[in-house]
Amino acid sequence: MRYRLIIIALLSLLTVPVAAQASPRQSMSFEAPSELLDYSRVDATLTEIKAFGVSQIRQLVYWQSFAPRPRSKKKPKFNAANPDAYPAGTWSRLDGLMASAKAHGIEVMLTPTGPVPKWATSTKKDSVTRPSARAFGQFVTALARRYGDQVQMWSIWNEPNQPQFLLPQYRKKKPYSPTLYRGLYRAAYNAIRSVAANKRDKILIGETSPRGNVHVVHPLTFLRGIACLNARYHRTKKCSRLPADGYAHHAYTTRTGPRFIPPDKNDVTIGVISRLVKALDRVGRAGGLPKRLKIYLTEFGIQSYPDKISGVPFDRQPAYYAIAEHIAYVNSRVAMFSQYLMRDDLPRSSGYRYRGFESGLRRSNGKAKPAYKAFANPLAVERSRNHDVLWGRIRPETAPTKVTIQIRRKGKKSWSTVRTVTTTSRGVFGLSTSHRNGSRYRVRWTGADKRRHTGPAISAY
Repeated sequence: MRYRLIIIALLSLLTVPVAAQASPRQSMSFEAPSELLDYSRVDATLTEIKAFGVSQIRQLVYWQSFAPRPRSKKKPKFNAANPDAYPAGTWSRLDGLMASAKAHGIEVMLTPTGPVPKWATSTKKDSVTRPSARAFGQFVTALARRYGDQVQMWSIWNEPNQPQFLLPQYRKKKPYSPTLYRGLYRAAYNAIRSVAANKRDKILIGETSPRGNVHVVHPLTFLRGIACLNARYHRTKKCSRLPADGYAHHAYTTRTGPRFIPPDKNDVTIGVISRLVKALDRVGRAGGLPKRLKIYLTEFGIQSYPDKISGVPFDRQPAYYAIAEHIAYVNSRVAMFSQYLMRDDLPRSSGYRYRGFESGLRRSNGKAKPAYKAFANPLAVERSRNHDVLWGRIRPETAPTKVTIQIRRKGKKSWSTVRTVTTTSRGVFGLSTSHRNGSRYRVRWTGADKRRHTGPAISAY
C-alpha cells in the first residue's frame, strides 16, 4: 500500500501542468535567531538564506526582552501600546533586522510570545504563569504600530502548549493552557487588526509543538481546547469562533525518521500531518475556527550529531529533511515549510552537553554539515519494494531547470547518470528507479548564473 501511495503521489506530481502547480505556492521560511539579531552577522546570514532560494524568515519577539523593568513585580508607568514610550534602544536590534531584510528582499514574520515581564503575570513570581491578555495586547499593538507596514504575516505565541512558554498547562489534571491562550490570541489578533496598515496581514493561530505528556498538552487536545470542544469535537461551553488566517504547527519528528507515527493520536509529527488536517476540518465544522484553514509548518528541523540521543548521523540529516519536505509538499493543505537553525546551539559546559537544538545546517563552531550543501537542492529517496522513489527540488531556481540524477553503486568509486530531467517552474522533479542495496544518489544542476552545483550523496530510506 505504501508503495502504491508514493507512486501515485509521484505520478501526480509529474503529470500536473506546470502552471497549475505554481498556484497556490507552498512557501519556505527560515529561522536563525542567534544570527539575525546580531549586528555583525545579520547581513551575511540573510545573504546565505537568499542564496538558498528562501524569501521569508521568522523571528520570535520575546515580550520579556522588550518590556521595561521585566523583573519587577510592579508595572512601570508608561503607555505600553505606544512604541515610542519604550526606553531608548528597545527596538534597535529588531529595527536592524527589518532594515537588513528589506535590503535583501526578504519578508519577515513576527511571533510575539512569552516569556513575559514578571509584572504582567498573575503571581508576579515568574515569567510564564497566567500572563495578562490585556497587557499582551498592548505590547502587540506597539509592535504593530512600529512594524505594521513592514510585516505581512504574524503568528501568535511560540509553543503555548509547552510549560517553558505558558503556565499552568494543566489545572486539576485538565488542560488549562488552551484557555489562557485563547485570551492571549484574541488580544493579539485585535491589536494587529486595530492598526490600519495590518488590515490584510495574515495572522496565524496555534504555533503548537508536536507531542504532549503529563506536563505538555498534546497538540490536538490543545486545538480542541482553544475552540471549546471536547474529545469528540462537541461544544463544552459557549464561545465564539476565533478568527484566523492559518494554523501554525511545529511537526518535529524523532530520530526514527520522518515517517515515524506517534502512538498517541493527539500528537502530530510530520509523518502524520493528516491528523492535523482532519482535526482542523472537524473544528471548522463545529464552528471553532474558520473552515479548511491552511497549515503553516513555521518551525521544523532534523536533529543531528553530535547529539547522539536525539540526533542522527550527519549524512542522514539532509535525507530525512528532504523526505519531510516531500511529505509537506504533496499535502495541499500545507502552505509553508521551514528550517529551524542555521547553526546549532552552543553545547553546555556541564552535564549532557547537547540539550539544545542540533538541527542547524552548520555545527555550533560554524563548520558546514552535509545538510548545508543539500538545503538548496533537497533530494528525498525512499525505498518501496524493489524501487527507489526520488523527489527533489532546486529551490533557488524560478524557471524549469535541467537536473541530472546520478547514482553510485555499492563498491563503486565513480558516479553514473540515472536520468536527466527538467523540473517544473518551481524547481520540482521526481522519478522512480530500480533499487539496489547500498546505492547512493546525488543531483547536479547548473543555475541561471551558469554556476554548477552538486548535492551531497543521499541513501534510500
